[in-house]
Amino acid sequence: MDTITHGIAGALIGKAFCKGDDMFPAKPVNRARIVTWSLMLGAIFPDIDVVRDIFSHDHLLVITWHRSITHSLLMLPIFSLLLAALTRWIARKFQWEAPSFAILTLFYAVGILSHILLDLATTFGTMIWSPLKWSRPAWDLIFIVDFSFTAILLIPQFLAWVYRDRKLARLRALLLWLVFVLLTFSVAAIARIAGAAISATAVGVIIMILTLLILLPAMRGWGTRIRLATWNRVGFIGGCCYLALTIVAHHRAFEHTKKFAAFQQAQVESIGALPLPPSVLNWDGLIRTPRGVYELRIDLSRPSGIPGADSAGASQASFTYKYFPDAPMNNFIQRARQLPEVQKVLWFDRFPVTRFHKEGTGAVVEILELRFPPIRPDRPASFTYRVRFDASGNVISQGWETN
Repeated sequence: MDTITHGIAGALIGKAFCKGDDMFPAKPVNRARIVTWSLMLGAIFPDIDVVRDIFSHDHLLVITWHRSITHSLLMLPIFSLLLAALTRWIARKFQWEAPSFAILTLFYAVGILSHILLDLATTFGTMIWSPLKWSRPAWDLIFIVDFSFTAILLIPQFLAWVYRDRKLARLRALLLWLVFVLLTFSVAAIARIAGAAISATAVGVIIMILTLLILLPAMRGWGTRIRLATWNRVGFIGGCCYLALTIVAHHRAFEHTKKFAAFQQAQVESIGALPLPPSVLNWDGLIRTPRGVYELRIDLSRPSGIPGADSAGASQASFTYKYFPDAPMNNFIQRARQLPEVQKVLWFDRFPVTRFHKEGTGAVVEILELRFPPIRPDRPASFTYRVRFDASGNVISQGWETN
């Protein structure tokens, strides 16, 4: 999950259940503001591990270090205690009213835990048992950047701000509606560039929902009668409902993928159903076999066409899939696989495909991970590791492919 959404989730929890206040109200720092800041900072703290990238030349830290120690359930109590102690020290220095050390420790623990759980819900994998165990559990429920989930957590917090001031409520509501409508069109444009186009009908439905949520309470005048904490609790409940919906959708997509594997009589080494933008209805079924990977794009709004996967009486539409074969084994591929860096890549990958081609007098071995689609259709997969050899079989370069 992206760091911004983590922070939004932490602030929402603080304002919904911990008597937190808005983070930037026009009044001095008080206990309620420190509560919200603590939940928010706790929720983004685990991503502090990316700072190490700035001071390191190790291009594999993204898979060997990111989402490890700072994302560990075992280390969570230690980080919570340290952050609480730091907050108490700052509060004493500036003479701010702050919760007790024990309460702050609890708040930071809740914020960090929310980060860990939301990262577990994505496909990247999170080393929650480090440093005792370095595996990467992943629940495969949410794409790493999910604009729908972020909006569900964010809009109620803005609505609470809209109705803090009865006199300015309508003006604020109109401005908020305009901002989110513009964001909707921006996201649709980004999705189209990335090859995950959002239909005009979906954009229209989103704008209608925004109108009902933002403008209607302001025009009817009942938005100011709702408590600020209630708006935030609605956002929390909405986020939980969205996650529950992804669990149901993931189960259906995974069943489709298993039916497809059985239909192909594939020798399954690993199998998964991974979320795809832009909708909770879009999934990527992946099946690793000894000789390659099957990819099945799934749209849960339509019959899959896979024998035995649809309910009785459903129209049997045709289905399409791709097969990504591994290159036949040769000396270059064997040498590449023996490199320590490539072994780390293969440890991280769940659905790797090996490719090989000649390049002048040399040779190139590529290992691409199908878990992460390319940012644009004309780009390589987001995690493609390339090793170049000269004519004598010596490694002349290796690293992530970015072109």
